[in-house]
Amino acid sequence: MRDVPSQRPPQLDAILAEAARAEFAMSCEDRTGSLLATLAASKPGGRFLELGTGVGAGAAWLTSGMDTAARLTTVETDGTVQALARRHLGADPRIEFVTADADAWLTEQQDPDLFDFAYVDCRPGKYLRLSELLALLTPGALYVVDDMLPQATWPEDHQPRVDAFLEQLPAVPNWRATPMRWASGLVVAARV
Repeated sequence: MRDVPSQRPPQLDAILAEAARAEFAMSCEDRTGSLLATLAASKPGGRFLELGTGVGAGAAWLTSGMDTAARLTTVETDGTVQALARRHLGADPRIEFVTADADAWLTEQQDPDLFDFAYVDCRPGKYLRLSELLALLTPGALYVVDDMLPQATWPEDHQPRVDAFLEQLPAVPNWRATPMRWASGLVVAARV
């Protein structure tokens, strides 16, 4: 089986080229992105959340699967990095870019059941404050995280965080999760 995506977002090559020039090495890889686009297509009119915009590779994949009625809120702490995403994706009216620390952003959210899909590519909402993030997701919502397999960009003390996250998943109430040793290492979960 060939698992390399045949459909890629039109902006992706330019985003990744600019990321390389900026020495940003933490974009989601193509197989992860293709899965994000496929899962996004399952949520017509959905409200999407991305924690960790980075340079916009994940947002490009998500929006390539979203329909015209869907909306994406993408949160990034580093305004300089997020500016690259805005440059390539800012004309898309479905995207709301939020420059904020994801931890602080989670604190500000008061209403539960806001989102139908969350892709988390930073520590808050994955290794920190998982329950607060999950409270923002509707029944039937999908929760996706990547980078569960060792990455060259990981700090030396990161593996215990990943291990603890994976160990706690089966005990999270009202969620069904599937960890996968595929792509960068993924978890796809659904609220039941």
